[in-house]
Amino acid sequence: MTQQGPAFDVNAMTLTRWVLSQQRTAPSATGDLTQLLNSIQTAVKAIQTAVRKAGIAKLHGISGDTNVQGEQVKKLDVLSNDLFINMLKSSYTTCLLVSEEDSTVIEVETERRGKYVVCFDPLDGSSNIDCLVSVGSIFAIYKKQTPGEPSEADALRPGRELVAAGYALYGSATMLVISIGKGKGVNGFLYDPSLGEFVLTDPNMRIPEKGNIFSVNEGYAAEWSEGLKNYIHDKKHPKSGKAYGARYVGSMVADVHRTIKYGGIFLYPATKSAPNGKLRLLYECNPMAFIVTEAGGLATDGRRDILDLQPAGIHVRAPCFLGSRKDVEELLRYLK
Repeated sequence: MTQQGPAFDVNAMTLTRWVLSQQRTAPSATGDLTQLLNSIQTAVKAIQTAVRKAGIAKLHGISGDTNVQGEQVKKLDVLSNDLFINMLKSSYTTCLLVSEEDSTVIEVETERRGKYVVCFDPLDGSSNIDCLVSVGSIFAIYKKQTPGEPSEADALRPGRELVAAGYALYGSATMLVISIGKGKGVNGFLYDPSLGEFVLTDPNMRIPEKGNIFSVNEGYAAEWSEGLKNYIHDKKHPKSGKAYGARYVGSMVADVHRTIKYGGIFLYPATKSAPNGKLRLLYECNPMAFIVTEAGGLATDGRRDILDLQPAGIHVRAPCFLGSRKDVEELLRYLK
């Protein structure tokens, strides 16, 4: 009897192959977005390798610097930021970059410029690195709309105008979740180390219409609005049915990814000491709101759709509530 070897998918849909197939179906496509997404994919591969061997390579710990948010910068933050910047510049598709780690916009050299503006958080949740909790990367892509030299104004656009957005989650495995435009849906790609490629494992991701999990840091409950306090109380002490479960990792990518997979609601509200919330609009709220909306959910700052907010600065913050459509709609009734 002939012994069969392990099953092998000879038709694996890699991220590179998938992006190329999307380009073929767009009549006006130039291939620039494909090139840009492949460069982001390379940066994510390099970062996930660094995350996996951080302890061995002594990449844990503080680098001695402080970022523009006043937070101490970890060595992995510095490396991840450099990887993103270098890969985006060398793609010859970008003209302006906005990073969480840099106080001002980064202009791409004239000879390497393209038509896209990219806003990114190179290593979200980095304060969790030392205790081995999942971290991630987040990115948002706009197309430059104005003639002439790129400027900060080219990045100060509502999320409704995004061309593409995505995040990478460095957890028990590495997953890249991406949406390439309104109505194009959301797709998840799992990294296969044996191939060195991201493979499509979660096509057309859809968030459940309603969930049974809420995700919020209850340590700040004393500073919440009365409406939010009442909402969380009723989720924990319902008049009928089962109480909601509480899940909170503290890495936005991990918490939002779980919310998309299982349903429910993620909340990062304004507080008395942080009246605008703490999450940054351009490279945290907007890309996540774009993805959740494309997956069938809702995203709001408590009054307006996140995607309709006009940024006043590249590091401006906003309250953020996102998740299953019915859960977010219910929250809004409490907040009003």
